[in-house]
Amino acid sequence: MTMPDSPAMPLQPHRWRRVKLVAAVLAMLAMVITGAVASWIVSLGPLPLAATREVSTIVLDRNGKLLRAFAMADGRWRLPVDARTDVDPRYLNVLLGYEDQRFYSHRGVDPLALGRAALQLLTRGRIVSGGSTITMQLARLIEPRRRRSMYAKLHQIVRAFQLEHELSKNEILNLYLTLAPFGGNLEGIRAATLAYFGKEPKRLSLAESALLVALPQSPERRRLDRHPAAARAARDRVLMRMVEDARIAAEDAERAMAVPVMRKRRPFPMLAPHSADQALATHKNLSRIRLTLESGLQRQLEALAHDRAAALGPDISVGIVAVDNVTGDVMAHVGSADYFNERLAGQVDMTRAVRSPGSTLKPFIYGLAFEDGLVHPDSLIDDRPVRFGNYAPENFDMTFQGTVPVRRALQLSLNVPAIELLDRVGASRLSSRLKQAGASLVLPKDEAPGLAMGLGGVGVTLLDLVQVYSGIPRLGSVMPLREIEHGDSGGREPLRLLDAVAAWQISNVLLGTPPPENAVRNRIAFKTGTSYGYRDAWSVGFDGRMTIGVWVGRPDGAPVPGLIGRVAAAPILFDAFARTGRLPAPLPKAPRGTLTVTNNAKLPLPLRRFRSAGEFIRTGDNGRRLRIQFPLNGSRIDAGAGQGTLSPLPVKVTGGSLPMTMLVNGKAIGVIDGRRQRMIDPPGPGFVRLTVMDAAGTADTVTVRIQ
Repeated sequence: MTMPDSPAMPLQPHRWRRVKLVAAVLAMLAMVITGAVASWIVSLGPLPLAATREVSTIVLDRNGKLLRAFAMADGRWRLPVDARTDVDPRYLNVLLGYEDQRFYSHRGVDPLALGRAALQLLTRGRIVSGGSTITMQLARLIEPRRRRSMYAKLHQIVRAFQLEHELSKNEILNLYLTLAPFGGNLEGIRAATLAYFGKEPKRLSLAESALLVALPQSPERRRLDRHPAAARAARDRVLMRMVEDARIAAEDAERAMAVPVMRKRRPFPMLAPHSADQALATHKNLSRIRLTLESGLQRQLEALAHDRAAALGPDISVGIVAVDNVTGDVMAHVGSADYFNERLAGQVDMTRAVRSPGSTLKPFIYGLAFEDGLVHPDSLIDDRPVRFGNYAPENFDMTFQGTVPVRRALQLSLNVPAIELLDRVGASRLSSRLKQAGASLVLPKDEAPGLAMGLGGVGVTLLDLVQVYSGIPRLGSVMPLREIEHGDSGGREPLRLLDAVAAWQISNVLLGTPPPENAVRNRIAFKTGTSYGYRDAWSVGFDGRMTIGVWVGRPDGAPVPGLIGRVAAAPILFDAFARTGRLPAPLPKAPRGTLTVTNNAKLPLPLRRFRSAGEFIRTGDNGRRLRIQFPLNGSRIDAGAGQGTLSPLPVKVTGGSLPMTMLVNGKAIGVIDGRRQRMIDPPGPGFVRLTVMDAAGTADTVTVRIQ
């Protein structure tokens, strides 16, 4: 007989009270523990991420390539990096496969990895694989602990959860790749690859990737420059682990393990050191500064300067500046032949040093003369002894060429014709025009611009000289130079140098200057210069794309016998153009209104021959010299500009010999009638230059303001 199920016996009252008491105690204990843990977590405070933002300042070229890096204040090298764009995917695959396979799926802590590490420790008696994730390792890097302990591990876990809450996975990975130690003062993958392999981390071999994964686990015991054997053994263990996990093929691992490890650190990149110094001084708070330089051209021209300076002598230095004509961007900037050479004062930027330019300002004298209608490139001019008060200019070779075309006078850099023209256009006008185009000229103390300017009696820097020369192929407008891209809004305005016709005439003349030996003619327009006492040799040239300037000399300004621009600087200039890797670009075509002739006889009579200001011509008008009687020089003429239309302006002259030619802003508009007057239509409000030339070649010019 089956007995029915008996009902469950209820707990005795005293037992029920005991259960509730235990539950209450456990609840209180849980609350106390939770409160203590919460209080401890709160006591940790916010994540100290500010220190992780401190990185080495890096200077990049226009394409983002590293030119130079600066160590942090404490001597560490820590370069910023972005895993998505700066690091080889092969390295990331090995890193995550070895250190944190579920990096993108966990929330800071990987329970499976922790459990596996604990089981391996219990079964094998040693640590086989760590249970720390990339996030936990980053937490340890942010807040280093001297000793390993359960407390330290709990601390990492809490911080890992915080990191995952505050940062994205990509930000966490970038921080780890920036802070991971690689031995000595190297932190981060970018500093490690530059120091150990001499390259960026964008392209790494399998052997390099495995080595870089192994180093941060024990950076000092595996330093390549101290313990290469230990580093190699650690690398090979990483490779074997990748084979076991089927992440790489065994054959690939064998080839990688056969590669020897590097035993020496390489120097960090040091391109354009003078430009980098200037950029750092200008933007002290930036960690990443981008310059307009092109690293490939910069490297080529630095090597060129170093080699040519060594060939010229142990005390000779070289400075080179290359500029894009259209944008004004500095494409290469070589401040000295050797930045680390104390004998050459290598850390002094000679492109910014004020030196005598020799004859390099002559093209601008001729440009003003072309602009004023005083001469044409095919006009004749005398090269003969002449005296201006106590000043008697002589040519470099102490000889005179007699009567020569203006074109040839500039190409041969004859001194007397240049000073004759400067006397007519005015030294003050030359000085103000160059300053207007951005060149800061330095005159001796308490001296005003004088005729000696034409032969180098003024100070100028190579950078300023290249800037004004770059305006010639731009047909007279100068784009201010730019070398640091940061903060440039692109609002730079061109500066006026010359009118378009005069600028084209200069470029056309300089294109025909005889080149150095073994160089091709008519490819580069250029001018050379030699300062007084053979202290400075210069050469500046341009094509349709680029302007390059070269300075050669001693940094201390001491004379160097035989140091001549044509011999020392011009060959470097032509070699610099060759090293750009491009054929010379053609110069602009002649602007509308340019007077071109096949020979001197086809020029208008007043332009066939230049006559100096002191050469009086006996004319049919009782020998009186040509002079513009009205308007007066510097006067203001009310021509009704405020009413929208300008009234004709009368021009009256006295003296001179008929026929006479009238020029407005350097362009011929017709002849003066028999009454020696003419009505002209002003080109617009503002300053207007009026020139009258007579049949004998004499001329007078006034500048008035139309309003």
